[in-house]
Parts: sequence; C-alpha cells; structure tokens
Amino acid sequence: MIPLEDLLRFIREDAPWGDATTDAVVPDVTCRAVVRANESGVIAGLAEAKALFEHFGVRVRARTADGRPVTSGEILLDLDGPARGVLLVERTALNIIGRMGGIATRTREAVDAVRGVSPDVRVAATRKTVPGLRALDKKAVVLGGGDPHRHTLSDMILIKDNHLALVPLPEAIRRAKEVSLYRLIEVEVETTDDAITAAGVGADIILLDNMTPDTVRETVRALSGQGLRERVILEVSGGISGDDLAGYASTGIDVISMGALTHTVRNFDVSLDILKGMSTVRVL
Repeated sequence: MIPLEDLLRFIREDAPWGDATTDAVVPDVTCRAVVRANESGVIAGLAEAKALFEHFGVRVRARTADGRPVTSGEILLDLDGPARGVLLVERTALNIIGRMGGIATRTREAVDAVRGVSPDVRVAATRKTVPGLRALDKKAVVLGGGDPHRHTLSDMILIKDNHLALVPLPEAIRRAKEVSLYRLIEVEVETTDDAITAAGVGADIILLDNMTPDTVRETVRALSGQGLRERVILEVSGGISGDDLAGYASTGIDVISMGALTHTVRNFDVSLDILKGMSTVRVL
C-alpha cells in the first residue's frame, strides 16, 4: 500500500485552496456514488482510491480487488458519504486508477504473450517512470503479473554504457565487486563479445541492449559454448514492444524489460457517477 501522505499530496496539488466549485455550489449533503469500469482489463489503484475517499469521510465498499480482470460496465467501488468529499477526491482517484489500471493491463498482456512461448521468462519494468509516480507505476506492474526490476539507483549495481565510457568493462565489474558481495551486479552490453567478457569476469546479470532476436540467440549460444550461460541471468531490453515479445521470449533469455510498460501509458477508462435522488442533508 502506498503511504497515505504520498497520496494526499495529489489532493493538495489538485485543490491547494479547496474545491472552489463544490464549495460554492454543493450544500452539506451526503450521497451515494459508484466507480465503474468503462472497458475490460486488469484493475489497479482501487486500494489507493479507497484510502483517499475514506480519509475524507466517505465509506467505501470494494466490489473487486486490485490485480483482477474486470469487464466494461462493472462496478468497482460503492461510495457513501459527504458529497463534498466524493467530489474533492473524484478526479485524483480516477487518475490513479486509470494510470495504474492501464499499466497493469498492458503488463498482463505482455506477460501472457511471453508465457505462451516460454513460461519461465519474466517481464520486467524499468526506471522510465514519471518522477513522483514510481511507487504507483511499479505496484501496477506487479499487479499485472510483471517484475518491478530495481526501484532506485540504490537497489543494485547496473553498469551502463555511460559508465563504460568512463571505465573499461572488466575494471568496472572488479570495482563493483570490491564494494560489496551482497549486491547483484548487472552489466549492459551491446555485443556478443562484451557479453562473454562480462560473464567471464563475474557479472551476475547481463543486459543485452538493443539486440535483435537473432543476435540474442547467437549470444546465448556463444555463452553456452564458453560454459558461461548458467552463471548469469540474461535480460534483454531496448525498444521492445508487444509485436516482438514472442521473438525475444523464444531466444533462451530469462527476463524481458520494457520501458513501454510505464513510459507510454494508455489510461484505463473508469468513471464516477453520483446516483441521483440518493442525496440527503447531513445531520451534524
């Protein structure tokens, strides 16, 4: 669960001095409302929406759970409470559900496509997230059945091309291993020769970056021929979309990481409808 304080900053962003329209127009009444899916997919963000509504005095009953498939027209949440609280939270809650549901749905589609070819290959996210939204984005990936990968630069060592522009590959791995034996070391490479070098000097994970499926297959064969394949986890990344997932899944690698899961998000369509004729004056 994302901390409530992190979620409340979204409300403060949206209504820094209150909800001018609702405060001016809507009397102190209670109402009933529903949050509804307007398309089919994997839902996410309900827990965060529930926490926000409840913070502002709205009672919430969830009809389903995050990570489950839903269909168009399905009611996701029943709301009952102060109309002003419902309207204050409405857009923020829908934005959270929409973004997280979009990520979870796309992740599930990718996972299903990969598992149809190779059940053991995992689909992972990247750090290509909107600043401030990473926790939500990564949680949505997990709800969709994917792997969150590293959350921050502090989690593990990932030696990339710009590091290698400054320090030679063998020396970079040696330095990383000297720092700690308790952190995995991943190295990004663009050629088969560099993959062999990285595996030979002790990398735990090798990221094959921007390689075609055919080149990935050649690299896997080369590592196997050197007796190095079983020493490492092999990850592929770089512009991978839904169209080429099956091709990469069949190459013998372990992980496919996709920035597209979080950097190009198609919003999941949800709406909130107040049920007319069910509002009552609040008794304080």
